[in-house]
Amino acid sequence: MSAMSATAAIRKLTIQRFRGIEKFSWRPEPGMNVILGGGDVGKTTVLEAIALLLSPSNASVLSESDYWQRDSTQEFVIEAVMILPESSGISTQHNFSWPWAWDGQDAVAPAASDDGDDMPAPVDPVYRVRVRGTAELELVWEIVQPHDEADHFSVAVRRKIGLVRLSADERNDRDLRLVYGSALDRLLSDSALRARIGQRVSELDLHDSLNQQGKEAIKKLDERLVEAALPRDLKLGLTTSQGLSIGALIGLLAQKDGISLPLTSWGAGTRRMTALEIASSTEKEASVTIIDEIERGLEPYRLRKLINILRAGHSQTFVTTHSPVAIACAEQAHLWYLDRTGGIGALPHAKIVPQQRRDPETFLARVAVIAEGPTEVGFLRFLLEKAFATDPLDHGVRVCDGQGNDATLSLLETLAMAGLLFAGFVDCEGTAPGRWKALKQKLGDRLHQWQEGCTEQHVIGVIPEAKLLDLLKNGDGDLDGDRLRTLADRLGLQDKQPAAIEQALAAKGQTWRAVIIAAATGDTAGAPAGAEKKWKSHSRYWFKSENGGRELAEKMFALGAWEAISLEVFPLINAILGAAGRPMLDKLDL
Repeated sequence: MSAMSATAAIRKLTIQRFRGIEKFSWRPEPGMNVILGGGDVGKTTVLEAIALLLSPSNASVLSESDYWQRDSTQEFVIEAVMILPESSGISTQHNFSWPWAWDGQDAVAPAASDDGDDMPAPVDPVYRVRVRGTAELELVWEIVQPHDEADHFSVAVRRKIGLVRLSADERNDRDLRLVYGSALDRLLSDSALRARIGQRVSELDLHDSLNQQGKEAIKKLDERLVEAALPRDLKLGLTTSQGLSIGALIGLLAQKDGISLPLTSWGAGTRRMTALEIASSTEKEASVTIIDEIERGLEPYRLRKLINILRAGHSQTFVTTHSPVAIACAEQAHLWYLDRTGGIGALPHAKIVPQQRRDPETFLARVAVIAEGPTEVGFLRFLLEKAFATDPLDHGVRVCDGQGNDATLSLLETLAMAGLLFAGFVDCEGTAPGRWKALKQKLGDRLHQWQEGCTEQHVIGVIPEAKLLDLLKNGDGDLDGDRLRTLADRLGLQDKQPAAIEQALAAKGQTWRAVIIAAATGDTAGAPAGAEKKWKSHSRYWFKSENGGRELAEKMFALGAWEAISLEVFPLINAILGAAGRPMLDKLDL
């Protein structure tokens, strides 16, 4: 945590009974934390819990909807174990706050020192802070001491922590206005400014601006109050109330087409970028930044710029997103997945970054299906289109290329550990049988792995003998010369005509099926010295592409092989349908 030593940071966050979250526990990382997950799982609620805990004012108002299941008889609690540097003022409060010790997982009471000091300074000091929503719909901010007594968590300390909040539905853009504790307020660092503004405003003679009818109405009201022995000498003037101040009406203006307009009236993306620039211009950099739906209002190039700004800073940042661009750009961020049960799991950078760069939508799908390679992607997409009777993407099901057997295994294990809802479709290469078995036990029918070999072997292996040569035909029904050439090469022939190939097969005691499978899979067994690379490349003329996988699936149906293959593949299709909330099928309509 040395990079974060100058700023506050959350090491552990717990939430109990706040809004839609009954129970939640998380140890976020320093730097940028990106929270992913499906709709209505609580991503925004987590950010709002942090915002409430570190709110730079006491102006928040509670309602029953802020409590779990709207039951305000049981209080909610939001608590964080935090690093709080000297600059936060934690050591200069009226009541001294004693630090806890961080043991790597939680805050623990410091061990007693040998010299008898009752509360020695821990090596890695942290503080426990919390906010409670009471049964009376009141908010109580507290610092929990190591002896478990609680003192007040003051506005002054919370303000110095320097929270910057950019919510998805921001209406008033508080950081662009002179609200107490806002980024603009911290930038100006003039504690007497609001008082001076209030004094100047109070000097305005608004009463004189009334028309004659209004002045007469105020005069008659004044006479009635005098008769009732109530306050007298009424006049019209500016007033404030709880939750509303004159300062809230003061904000930044900027020129647009020669006219000064409030920055709060500009586009959402511009307002967000400006708020962060204001925060980063303060004497002390913001310690905690929370951004809900970071992509809101930003073009891809400005989104990349914003993520780079956040990544380069020392602030601990909490972000939600539904943008593939944001996920692809956030390579140095810590990605987390929040599920519907309130569990949150890490997506380790080293294991997911290739997929994060190549196909970031993997982590945004309702159900991600990781297929081993392009053949499996095209093959399975075709089957799922039939099963869903539409594009499976319309139901949030995305078939992704796992880039090989080993990479797919590692990615599937990572997704399983994080708690994502996903499925897999892979070959059997005879490697890591124990790991594949453990994954199968966890996923059940949501993982299909052939008993041995690959998709091409299984499909071609059950096509009726009389229809095998149809695999050599292109979309127009003509024989494909490139495919014929791969077979002729394997038989040592110059002539690639079917008759010549038939004769060579008979002479060598081989079959059409065997040589087609070998060419389609790029098998190099038996290749002459120096021809191994060429033989391996044969597969690209067959089904080693997404279009090739789709063609293989189409021919599987057209050539009468589906019935045999369906016994193995159909459980996976139904498992994907079920995961997407669709009814399962008895059969696929041809």
